[in-house]
Amino acid sequence: MTWELWLACDIVNDNPLPWQKQMTQFTPGRVAQAMPGIMVRVSTPSIPPKPRGKSPGWKTGLSRQRRTSYPIVKKRTSSSPQAKPKSA
Repeated sequence: MTWELWLACDIVNDNPLPWQKQMTQFTPGRVAQAMPGIMVRVSTPSIPPKPRGKSPGWKTGLSRQRRTSYPIVKKRTSSSPQAKPKSA
């Protein structure tokens, strides 16, 4: 990121906030403030997304099969704990 700010230093226009002074040599922070303007000028190399509409869905004529169902396996819990014999 620091290299990008250093290389973009030449194409930045100074647009200080009300409490900032005008500068001739820009700091990386001042260049970072101007980066949104640079990004608007540079734009993006990608093309905008295309609207696709509705998907065609299931093809006509193909038969559908139900999911195979498997029996439910439950962990058995004992109804009453068995009393352990006391050791002598």
